[in-house]
Amino acid sequence: MAVTYQATERTVPTRSADRASYDHDLVHSILDESYICHLGFVRDGAPVVLPTLYARVGQRLYVHGSTGSRPLRGAKQDDGLAVCLTVTHVDGIVLARSAFHHSINYRSVVVHGTAYQVTDPAERAQALDAIVDHIVPGRAADSRRANAKELAATAVVSLDLDELSAKVRTGGPNDDPEDLALPHWAGVLPVSRTYGALVPSDDLDPAVPVPAYLA
Repeated sequence: MAVTYQATERTVPTRSADRASYDHDLVHSILDESYICHLGFVRDGAPVVLPTLYARVGQRLYVHGSTGSRPLRGAKQDDGLAVCLTVTHVDGIVLARSAFHHSINYRSVVVHGTAYQVTDPAERAQALDAIVDHIVPGRAADSRRANAKELAATAVVSLDLDELSAKVRTGGPNDDPEDLALPHWAGVLPVSRTYGALVPSDDLDPAVPVPAYLA
């Protein structure tokens, strides 16, 4: 039996609710495939959304930031900071015969909850390693750890995966029957993320080999 998250009033979409999912494996796969999220919160009565890095460790997300940023200072309070975090993958551009039915094939996760600043040294070190390794697996052990000064300038907040939903669109265009005979191409333009050739730093010693996790 599939394990699912509990749907709530905030996690049930008001549009295309049939595309929503609360399946653990699907949610985790969407989160694990990316490393950039958008963190939304309210500051001085106005909404703010910031792009930042994150990593998932079990049922918790760790979000990277600066100790000087307002959201992370707010998360330091005992009652934390109410946030909404989103992650989205674009898998294709859906081209329909009518402009109205153009769409995007996507996979997304929206997480609601309270973010807290991580202050425990051991958890903080684990979170920072997780964020580095989430972007490039194996990199945390192949780089200098942050020193005291750098740690003082770096903050990490945690957000538990309790209230959330995934939403997915797949397939081709949903043209109206009366438009099917129109002389316009229709279908999907796939979109994927790729990595290019490595560009060594100008000051890199040529004797330093490319690590196996990048080769």
